[in-house]
Amino acid sequence: MHSPFTRSLYLTDGGIETDLIFNRGFDLPHFASIELMRTDQGREGLATYFREYLDLAERSGAGFLLESPTWRASPDWIEPLGYTEAELAQLNRAAIRLMHGLAAEYRQRVPQVLVSGCVGPRGDGYDPGAVMTVAEAQAYHSWQIGIFAEEQVDLVTAITMTNLPEAIGVARAAAEAGVPSVISFTVETDGCLPTGMTLADAIAGVDHEAGTPPLHYMINCAHPQHFEQVIAAGGDYLERLGGLRSNASRKSHEELNESETLDAGDPQELGELHADLAHRLQGLKVFGGCCGTDVRHIASMAEALAPTQSAI
Repeated sequence: MHSPFTRSLYLTDGGIETDLIFNRGFDLPHFASIELMRTDQGREGLATYFREYLDLAERSGAGFLLESPTWRASPDWIEPLGYTEAELAQLNRAAIRLMHGLAAEYRQRVPQVLVSGCVGPRGDGYDPGAVMTVAEAQAYHSWQIGIFAEEQVDLVTAITMTNLPEAIGVARAAAEAGVPSVISFTVETDGCLPTGMTLADAIAGVDHEAGTPPLHYMINCAHPQHFEQVIAAGGDYLERLGGLRSNASRKSHEELNESETLDAGDPQELGELHADLAHRLQGLKVFGGCCGTDVRHIASMAEALAPTQSAI
């Protein structure tokens, strides 16, 4: 499937939920940033949040990937969030339209702005829980991905995928809808998925079973220290890594779940670590953050990465 990526460097946002809750004072039940699409204040808060990153991309001369605030906006979250199916569908549409509006606003100021429909896991982003079959995952995620396709996203990105069958199902659902996909895997402190599967096997499994393979893969919700040994071990599959959404903290997922305060780590160090990874993994082009990161961390990445890019 044709790739919409035409640049060598794209920034994206940081850990949207942790930033909105801990730094900006928003209440997000069940970590669902889609909740903010329900009110004028919430929508303006989201627009302000994304504009800070778009302004950074403009200053850096990088492209930007607008990831919609729809991570917790698939059918199983209807009841916990107190929506009807029609309400959640409309919120998904409104979120993509907000992203398109921001893309249009910055189109003359940022080299390329892409709109991605963000797909989250059916369950928890740390715990695979009850693993679906591939067919079940495809059927489940087709509802949301179908909305994204109708709203003409440039791609869909599945973030915090914890297991192989769900990742394959998302990729198949995206292909069926005619939209390119990217799969981003959660990894633990040992660099493996929460199921224990290696990143190499997960990438190979999706590529083999998806029919239409994803554009590339990403690693999310882990500090670079957690997957350093995976990178150091090498392997041809690493050529399929196209992006990183790292945590600010070196803590494990269990430790982060139990923490009542935000661990923002060291933004400058995180930027330097990403520049080193970009030297070693030539396919990397999308850089953003996950838990604990904010615009400071992405700014540090942009500064550290600029000299490593052959063409921005």
